[in-house]
Amino acid sequence: MTTHTHDRTQSSGPDPAGLDLTDPQTFLDHDPHDMWRWFREQSPVHWQRVSGSPMPGFWAISKYADVVGIYRDNKQFTSERGNVLTTLLQGEDSASRKMLAVTDGQRHREIRNLMLKSFSPRVLEPVVAGVHRRTRELVGQALERGRLDFVTDVADHIPINTIGDLMDVPAADRERLVEWNTQTLSRHSSEDSALDELMARNEILLYFSELAAERRKNPGEDVISVLATATVGGKPLSEDEIVFNCYSLILGGDESSRMSSIGGLIAFSEHPEEWRKLKDGSVGADSATEEVMRWTTPAMHFGRRALVDVPLRDEVIKAGDVVTLWNSSANFDEDVFSDPYVFDIARNPNKHVAFGHGPHFCLGAFLGRVHVNAMVEALRTMVSEIRLDGPPQRLYSNFVHGYSGLPVTLTAEGAPAPGARG
Repeated sequence: MTTHTHDRTQSSGPDPAGLDLTDPQTFLDHDPHDMWRWFREQSPVHWQRVSGSPMPGFWAISKYADVVGIYRDNKQFTSERGNVLTTLLQGEDSASRKMLAVTDGQRHREIRNLMLKSFSPRVLEPVVAGVHRRTRELVGQALERGRLDFVTDVADHIPINTIGDLMDVPAADRERLVEWNTQTLSRHSSEDSALDELMARNEILLYFSELAAERRKNPGEDVISVLATATVGGKPLSEDEIVFNCYSLILGGDESSRMSSIGGLIAFSEHPEEWRKLKDGSVGADSATEEVMRWTTPAMHFGRRALVDVPLRDEVIKAGDVVTLWNSSANFDEDVFSDPYVFDIARNPNKHVAFGHGPHFCLGAFLGRVHVNAMVEALRTMVSEIRLDGPPQRLYSNFVHGYSGLPVTLTAEGAPAPGARG
């Protein structure tokens, strides 16, 4: 990502009418800042036609105020027909009313409260310590190596192990879960097929089904045991509810933290003045963490279906319409963020929507912040110089903004910089 200093009065960029938001290639071919600024200015409530789908098209909402308004509104909009574009355009989500993210109303509140117990800061205290320890170890190994792929050598190993600890997933199985996970949410390139995605999803579901059966017999302190043995309204959760909620935790907890950590490293390497502020302690890691989350916005959108006709700006969203809320636009809205295209780790206030908003605000937000914070802290205290050794490999996705590869050289604090003469 580059820093943009745009003349606000004059817009140049792709015409929203000519862009296909269902095509992952769109997000690789266009500068996202130019693209979304155009949507916000020209067509903030934008109707995108779709061919070859049960749905005729969908609304793309790009202004912060509208995005937050719809996130809050679970009376006029529902998540139960899907919450990402791909499933919404199929007309239905197979996990509907079984997975927290695609359940609304009282059932949503009951299951959420049940799961929140496993995510309270008190319960997570030992987990947080583990995240910081693991991050420091991995960054330490990276520094010994010097040149490495930051994605596969460092970032891939952290969140999955945290979630693994929370769920008590055997260490030997964790790498496979990361592999399946990446295939489910995004493809490394256009070569990967939709069938690969489906197979990966089924592998994860099957895996958790077996694990849940085991925990029912021998419950422990982990999240899977909580779900497998809990009762809501006097009844145990269905097999599907248990499995889909495990799946949801792996999906949400792993991908976004990884992508923010990777994007954060890129941002620091491209903005040496912000790197210096972090290094000399003039800005703290907590503030830097929030700006990394905003700047990277890994989950580009979430979606809803309208339950009734809802007027918005100059349009009317009709009952049954699919609505997509673009976090990657809202987090750069000039009406809310001053100089949004500047990576500013001291930014305050910083009310980004990287974790969504409202009743479906990300359950793992606390943990997501911990992951990024641990990475920011480890880089601040252990690394003196970050050098990108080639262009980052972007993921092929219209949902996850992230990377599948990032060649870097990291120099340890106190070591001579690469190429420096002794």
